[in-house]
Amino acid sequence: MRSWFLDGPLAATPIGGPGMTFLNYSAAAVCAALCLSAGAARAQSWQTNAFSTALKSGESSEVGDLYYVANCQSLLVAPIEVTLLDGPQGVTASAPEAMVVPHVQQCSKSVKGAKLVLTAGQVEDASNTLITVRIRYRTKDGVRDRSLSGTIQLFP
Repeated sequence: MRSWFLDGPLAATPIGGPGMTFLNYSAAAVCAALCLSAGAARAQSWQTNAFSTALKSGESSEVGDLYYVANCQSLLVAPIEVTLLDGPQGVTASAPEAMVVPHVQQCSKSVKGAKLVLTAGQVEDASNTLITVRIRYRTKDGVRDRSLSGTIQLFP
């Protein structure tokens, strides 16, 4: 009897025995439970949770899309709020409302969300700094706070 997780071109020899059947069914049950529970989970747009951008004096950069969905439907009940918790002087963060497509969740239609935008003020000296932004989602499930960190390079 071959084990289900060794089938394929890399499976050199079959493994088996009376205990293997229980192991196969147990592993399949665990995989099925994980797959089913993952489908019901809420999804946010900050899957990778890190970014890097470079700005010159007075420039703005759209860092990414922000949204909160379940089954490709937005759960937002208010605009998304962003707060710059740590970063260089003169840099601001904003989240203008926008319709965004949650590609990470394999959705094909736009949902209510926002774009995370970083803006540099007057830059005197070049710098490379860690920046941390708190994102507040007001959803049907309540208030959800998340943080997003990344690197910002500033140039005069």
